[in-house]
Amino acid sequence: MNLNVFAVAGLARHPCRGLNATMGDRDEFLRWFDTAWRDAEVALHNGDAGPRFETWSERAPVTLFGAWRNAEDPAGAREVFRELAQAFSQATSSEVELIAADASGDLAYTVQREITSTIVNGEPRQYVLRVTQVYRREDGNWKVVHRHGDEELGADKGP
Repeated sequence: MNLNVFAVAGLARHPCRGLNATMGDRDEFLRWFDTAWRDAEVALHNGDAGPRFETWSERAPVTLFGAWRNAEDPAGAREVFRELAQAFSQATSSEVELIAADASGDLAYTVQREITSTIVNGEPRQYVLRVTQVYRREDGNWKVVHRHGDEELGADKGP
């Protein structure tokens, strides 16, 4: 099994430096994104929601406009993650193409494409999600507070 564990690509082409961000804010955030956040995504696609719980805020407001399910508070997001973990298993590849990212003070965002091959409800699936996420630093730790994701349609699926 060849598991390309969320290789973050495209950063060199898209430096994404904001006017108010310090290099330290951005660098610290991207280190977290490239480790804790990536590890949580891999775990979820292998059926374990626990690490994702750790990367999401327990403090309102929290919103999730997911590709398959939505939530408007921390408890609702946790329930969606439990349901997804029950549906997912045996991820064979996962990649993140980071298109844009920035951090300033206690807020950050990412825009990315998530390319995944995994088992969903017992059936092999490959899909690409277009995702925007917003993060808040809480007690020194980055947490996701908003996610909007939708499935990218192939050229043959458009109008």
